[in-house]
Amino acid sequence: MGVLEIIIPFVGGLGMFIYGMQTMAQGLENAAGDRMRSLLEILTKNKLMGVLLGFAITAVIQSSSATTVMVVGFVNAGMMNLHQAMGVIMGANIGTTVTGWLVSSAEWAKFFSPVTLAPVAIIVGVFIMLTGKRYATKELAKIVFGFGLLFVGISTMSQAVEPLKFNETFCNIFVTLGSNPLLGIAAGAIVTAIIQSSSASVGILQSLAAAGLVPFEAAIYIIMGQNIGTCITAILSGLGANRNAKTAALMHLLFNIIGTAIFSIAAIVYFNATHPVWASGAITQTQISLIHTAFNLATTFILFPASGLIIKLAMKIGKTDSGESNEDESLLDLRLLETPGIALSSLKTELERMGEMVQRHLQIAEGILLLPEEGKIREIKEIEKRVDRMTSDISNFAISLSGLQISQREHRETMQILQVVSDMERISDQCENIAEYAEQMLERGLKLSDEAKKEISKLAEVCVSSYDYALKAYVEGDEESSAKAIEKETEADELEIEFRSRNIERLTGHRCEAGTGIVYQDALVSFERISDHARNIAEEREKTEKLP
Repeated sequence: MGVLEIIIPFVGGLGMFIYGMQTMAQGLENAAGDRMRSLLEILTKNKLMGVLLGFAITAVIQSSSATTVMVVGFVNAGMMNLHQAMGVIMGANIGTTVTGWLVSSAEWAKFFSPVTLAPVAIIVGVFIMLTGKRYATKELAKIVFGFGLLFVGISTMSQAVEPLKFNETFCNIFVTLGSNPLLGIAAGAIVTAIIQSSSASVGILQSLAAAGLVPFEAAIYIIMGQNIGTCITAILSGLGANRNAKTAALMHLLFNIIGTAIFSIAAIVYFNATHPVWASGAITQTQISLIHTAFNLATTFILFPASGLIIKLAMKIGKTDSGESNEDESLLDLRLLETPGIALSSLKTELERMGEMVQRHLQIAEGILLLPEEGKIREIKEIEKRVDRMTSDISNFAISLSGLQISQREHRETMQILQVVSDMERISDQCENIAEYAEQMLERGLKLSDEAKKEISKLAEVCVSSYDYALKAYVEGDEESSAKAIEKETEADELEIEFRSRNIERLTGHRCEAGTGIVYQDALVSFERISDHARNIAEEREKTEKLP
């Protein structure tokens, strides 16, 4: 049989395997979007919880590389510290073994083997795709279809390499990899780094094992190398991140290198001193799954108590300052888009942070006309620049998220976030306008009358209250606060009309300078518009509660 007759079906099978794995993972991820957000929310400083979270997320998306990339994104965004990240990384290593067990079920599931049922799964998945109307139904179709295609791919790879069991040169390659641990580890690392998926790399190894081509000893070293190779994705992802995020990627690499070193030494002693006969025996798919799982569980168990030392070593190598932070940095990171459910949660968190910044903006602007100060005017303008940057970051991230395959509810929530961020940004603009009015008063020596001060103070208080209630309604989903925000907006409308009439009376009665009256009138409009946008935010919250 020619080389091309082996390579072409093998590569085709690999393509089906990877595509099926990604399709199934995407369906699971979209179906579990809300649950994954909940998992993230329960993450605490307890590293054990982080291990469980890392396992759960990786089991769903079936890629420790993708999970670690998300961790780099979380650390880069300030959503997760290095100790939390360490736990998630350890859990991700365990979670990535799930795919291996699915593949090896072809051996231990007998008649119900996925290999047997794969063609049925594909046709059922395609049928549901073509006939299903609901979003949830289509996501189920992805899971079923991906499940079937994954096993057709692994079966195709195994059949393609079957003739190689009679090829002495090819078999000698694995004998060499087994007798030389460094070569075995390097082979596993290189292949995994190239395809950037340890799950796919293990699948390739299992397809070769199904054809009886892989000796026991070689498989062990290759599996260890695969755990190192999977780190390349996170390392590359961390290149454009801050130092803490780079340290998180280094932690993953160090953890796997240390684990590989420990168990490579143990394997060398085991095969050379106690059970040399096992070394040359062929390994099965199930045994690969067992070894892969045992290796990752044992590495986590041994290194868990020493995880703090690994973090310190990574920080030293990465020259990271543990106190490094910048509140002006966006908490959004494109890596988070790997998991849309978590990306939406991060988007909401950043919107809440912007909402609090606008709240501080309003608090300063509320009294700036009563006592104009250059320092506060500069502060308002500086906050406005920060709000503009956050608006751009949130809007761009939301647009990117909306282009992904997400549920209808998630899409509507994303669109509502775009509306809310627009209203918040306009409130900030009005604060800057009010600061400019105060600046005009300073430059021209204008002063409000005592009556005008009382009026502007009352309107400002009502408008700020309207926003405070609206923000609370949106963040906490509080219906009572939403109603109060709308009530305050109505009150602001009435006060603006009343105070505008009084201002006209003062101007026509020559009890107020024209310049002061104009500034006062403009300020009334700005405050009233703030309450309008606050009402919009409150109403968006009500729409969210009504989403199916």
